Amino acid sequence: MYAIVTGGTKGIGKQICIDLLRKGYFVITNYAHDDQSAEIAKTDFSKYSNQFEVIKIDQSKKSDMKSFVHFIRNKTKRIDCIICNTGTTIKKSFDAITNHEWENVFMVNINSHFYLIRDLNTIIQKKSKIIFIGSLLGKVPHATSLAYGVSKAAMHALAQNLVKEFSEREATVNIIAPGFVETEWQKDKPSTIRNNIYNKTALRRFATVEEVSIACMMLLENDYINGATISVDGGYDYR
Repeated sequence: MYAIVTGGTKGIGKQICIDLLRKGYFVITNYAHDDQSAEIAKTDFSKYSNQFEVIKIDQSKKSDMKSFVHFIRNKTKRIDCIICNTGTTIKKSFDAITNHEWENVFMVNINSHFYLIRDLNTIIQKKSKIIFIGSLLGKVPHATSLAYGVSKAAMHALAQNLVKEFSEREATVNIIAPGFVETEWQKDKPSTIRNNIYNKTALRRFATVEEVSIACMMLLENDYINGATISVDGGYDYR
């Protein structure tokens, strides 16, 4: 079985890769810039399996996406799982966001994943699993992450629209929508902001990457969950 995970060398994506390797998948993943993290990830992956490939592909570049598809098609003639995880953000006020910054967020978060699935369509197998790592912020507006939130909302909509496209193959398309997760994105967040988030979350903490990946693994095992958005947010806004 072959799985594609975008952005799989750090954070949530890395944990998903590890869990897929444990399940016996051959995992192909990419990263954009951080060579050091990629080398660490390769070492960590090899503890579970040698059935993986890590390739440097920047999803903000259309030419790189073409190269990624070419690489995958040269590696395998079948895809059983695609997990669209890569994301980027820009934290600026509404009127300070440039055209390039807005378009870059959409290219990475939504467009590149559409291109990937479209261009691999002919080798996506019957009963495959397609999972988008969306976001709580695709459902709940956030003052300093406008482009991120709107792009994640678009990702949620894309996933639900793809359900019909893949119905004849009995392939399922679902969304995992994490809230705030303990990743590198959050490590420098001031304690006052973290505490504000805790105070709005029923469980009063951030998620772990393992908890998000467990939700993905559940979807791999269930053939009847389709077009769903699974929230992994600790009960955000329940306090």
